[in-house]
Amino acid sequence: MGEIEQRPTPGSRLGAPENSGISTLERGQKPPPTPSGKLVSIKIQMLDDTQEAFEVPQRAPGKVLLDAVCNHLNLVEGDYFGLEFPDHKKITVWLDLLKPIVKQIRRPKHVVVKFVVKFFPPDHTQLQEELTRYLFALQVKQDLAQGRLTCNDTSAALLISHIVQSEIGDFDEALDREHLAKNKYIPQQDALEDKIVEFHHNHIGQTPAESDFQLLEIARRLEMYGIRLHPAKDREGTKINLAVANTGILVFQGFTKINAFNWAKVRKLSFKRKRFLIKLRPDANSAYQDTLEFLMASRDFCKSFWKICVEHHAFFRLFEEPKPKPKPVLFSRGSSFRFSGRTQKQVLDYVKEGGHKKVQFERKHSKIHSIRSLASQPTELNSEVPEQSQQSASLTFGEGAESPGGQSCQQGKEPKFSPGEPGSHPSPAPRRSPAGNKQADGAASAPTEEEEEVVKDRTQQSKPQPPQPSTGSLTGSPHLSELSVNSQRGVAPANVTLSPNLSPDTKQASPLISPLLNDQACPRTDDEDEGRRKRFPTDKAYFIAKEVSTTERTYLKDLEVITSWFQSTVSKEDAMPEALKSLIFPNFEPLHKFHTNFLKEIEQRLALWEGRANAQIRDYQRIGDVMLKNIQGMKHLAAHLWKHSEALEALENGIKSSRRLENFCRDFELQKVCYLPLNTFLLRPLHRLMHYKQVLERLCKHHPPSHADFRDCRAALAEITEMVAQLHGTMIKMENFQKLHELKKDLIGIDNLVVPGREFIRLGSLSKLSGKGLQQRMFFLFNDVLLYTSRGLTASNQFKVHGQLPLYGMTIEESEDEWGVPYCLTLRGQRQSIIVAASSRSEMEKWVEDIQMAIDLAEKSSSPAPEFLASSPPDNKSPDEATAADQESEDDLSASRTSLERQAPHRGNTMVHVCWHRNTSVSMVDFSIAVENQLSGNLLRKFKNSNGWQKLWVVFTNFCLFFYKSHQDNHPLASLPLLGYSLTIPSESENIHKDYVFKLHFKSHVYYFRAESEYTFERWMEVIRSATSSASRAHVLSHKESLVY
Repeated sequence: MGEIEQRPTPGSRLGAPENSGISTLERGQKPPPTPSGKLVSIKIQMLDDTQEAFEVPQRAPGKVLLDAVCNHLNLVEGDYFGLEFPDHKKITVWLDLLKPIVKQIRRPKHVVVKFVVKFFPPDHTQLQEELTRYLFALQVKQDLAQGRLTCNDTSAALLISHIVQSEIGDFDEALDREHLAKNKYIPQQDALEDKIVEFHHNHIGQTPAESDFQLLEIARRLEMYGIRLHPAKDREGTKINLAVANTGILVFQGFTKINAFNWAKVRKLSFKRKRFLIKLRPDANSAYQDTLEFLMASRDFCKSFWKICVEHHAFFRLFEEPKPKPKPVLFSRGSSFRFSGRTQKQVLDYVKEGGHKKVQFERKHSKIHSIRSLASQPTELNSEVPEQSQQSASLTFGEGAESPGGQSCQQGKEPKFSPGEPGSHPSPAPRRSPAGNKQADGAASAPTEEEEEVVKDRTQQSKPQPPQPSTGSLTGSPHLSELSVNSQRGVAPANVTLSPNLSPDTKQASPLISPLLNDQACPRTDDEDEGRRKRFPTDKAYFIAKEVSTTERTYLKDLEVITSWFQSTVSKEDAMPEALKSLIFPNFEPLHKFHTNFLKEIEQRLALWEGRANAQIRDYQRIGDVMLKNIQGMKHLAAHLWKHSEALEALENGIKSSRRLENFCRDFELQKVCYLPLNTFLLRPLHRLMHYKQVLERLCKHHPPSHADFRDCRAALAEITEMVAQLHGTMIKMENFQKLHELKKDLIGIDNLVVPGREFIRLGSLSKLSGKGLQQRMFFLFNDVLLYTSRGLTASNQFKVHGQLPLYGMTIEESEDEWGVPYCLTLRGQRQSIIVAASSRSEMEKWVEDIQMAIDLAEKSSSPAPEFLASSPPDNKSPDEATAADQESEDDLSASRTSLERQAPHRGNTMVHVCWHRNTSVSMVDFSIAVENQLSGNLLRKFKNSNGWQKLWVVFTNFCLFFYKSHQDNHPLASLPLLGYSLTIPSESENIHKDYVFKLHFKSHVYYFRAESEYTFERWMEVIRSATSSASRAHVLSHKESLVY
């Protein structure tokens, strides 16, 4: 019985494009030659049921035909697809990319080859191109019609409603019913017609691309999504079905999954005649035997399934394509079959790195054209076809064979934050300009780079939408991340560049990816605002007053998340106790009413200030009197402000004690309108007081004592300073409390993170040295313990705790010379020691400073920190001894039951994920500064290779820029996390001949933004710089102390 060993090979294999596709070959190897000679015509059936004929040399390898199809479709991510056909024994097999076509398709005139999805990624946000998502949506539609994608009636109706929206547009009951009568999307569709129509009514304004995205979001959560069943029998003769997915091998009885063998648990796959064998890794806790055996209908069926397993393991788990084994000199043993093509990791990296031209494609059933990126070269596809010569073969997974690319990575382009796609799900497709399907002026030359934003939602439609949570968004995908689905919790990662000596399982694609926000999302404006901008008052006090107005608009929207959206959702479901309702909503509604009037007064004053007719009326050119009057009014609301910390604690305690309330709040956070963690909105009123204080300090500094507004500004500053001083202690305590609960949602394998006295200090990515080399780990530093985690392969994209180091008795020392690793530290605890490496000198210094401070605090405490991990195996081995202990696989789900119970939908776009993908860290001090540095207003945005400027409403908060079409929108279009970005001013060579322009760039991602005045330009520079570069702890602590009066 032969064996095929799969071992990760060193080095990246994505080289320069070649005529035959993107090369994934090692140096010295050449792609299969394309023979000339007689051409053969092969009919290909596309996913939209059309047929195309392709002429290729009959002796050409299968890859030539696949490349021809991908070129025809302008498909960049062709590696997810394959060509399948019935062989001479009527067994459906995949076209082998390396074997000549003529040896596989014996009678091409009588065979129709199907172009279908072959590899279904764990998350559709990993698909970067709109065309790719469209083709996946067609595959889902096909599977529904053929009965392969089984689900309950509600899910089926919801899926079909999104298909109908993409095909005929907005709801029209008569048109809907007529369309459903002509098109059968599922057996027994008539019984679901009313449900389909009802769901379709909720999709008004949704573009076809957004419908595709929502369709895939729902479909990917179904048990049968992407599953192709292969009949078999177990050892007892019971009829079962086998299937393979990105996670491993699945066992079904009928359509019910009864078992799963994760790739991390599988040591070797093989077949011998009709027997399919799975050899498992030794596990003392497992009830299974070392080798499992299944009997299939024939050797050909068995070998076909084995090949599919080989390819799925290689595509999703390996870092790069496995090298071919050298041909034996005398005897061949086993199958020579191997995976051919790019792995998912290589596809993701290629799409992220490449600048693809934006081209149009046409949807067969839709009148709307879509614009998407197209790579300059066709992609390769991985496929397989059974060979008939060998009697048996096997696939062996070496100890180090598991690679990162794996399972639950949402990845893709630089996070567009959003997550992604968003709010509840980012909108995948480029937006159309108001002029209909035509591009806005200047949009013709779309940028060739990928944006790092996550489409969080579609642009506002002219029709008002009901104030209800978005229907159909069952869960959010992580953020811009191109931020994928709705809220921000963090932001999506950018192109991830990892240290060359990191092991494969550390190099994962970003989970935060989703649809792009095109630069056609909003009308372009270039100089049309120039005149108006120059007519504005030039006094700095005017722009300070305008900042009060713009940030007040955002603050009101944040209050409405609680008073309108959350309260409306709570009223529909009986998930929250009455006592909790009475503690939250009555203490927020008075604030919303008060600040609505406050904003109206500010805007009225600004209107008078801007008016030419009133230019000589100096009494209108002031804001201090309005501020003083309203801040005095706020003092009467102080009782409500004091209740907000109590409300936050009560809500978190309620979530802890009630699974129903926990699920309810989690589902609300996945809505597009909740662009930040829910508990963050409960602290917004306290944070707003800090903003008023800062604005008044700037006004007092600007005005001379003789100015008419100086006296009112100084009096208002005194009033707000008193309020801030009274609430300052509560604010610091609640910020730490909120951050601990936010981190708890990102972690699995820990039971009691939130305990009295525990304070969060820093989180970030470090490389941990083990017997396998440097492996990326996420570290969390508290005042009593240091945790290290890896990103788990769960549907929730959380981080699994692997170990803890109590700080009591710990020492820290630099050890670059000892281990030969740059920026290396040795942390020596009382029971164990670990060696870690930072990504830069500055990162190392931040960690050293904070860890030493935390050690000093722990030494002053009365006793060592208690154990609190749900399950933390001892890790007291040195790097040389820890080979076995540190081989945690990214998809090892052997966490505690408590942790597994939490694997509900969870956005993978949190700040933790941003730090992971950008290989950086952030401290509680940074979070506190970010709270003070919030800003809102209009900016013009331009991409590196585009000509025009887009006008956007931009909100900066939580280290992230959120983009809206206008300030009236309820949720962002996209978001861009700024950790890791550089902030500069464009150079002369960049030809940005405009005033007040600043530049944000991270690797190949470049954005230009224009402000309306020198003051607003300086303010944006100031707040963004606070997010892109951490201040030193000493500087920050002195700054924080100045807040206590």
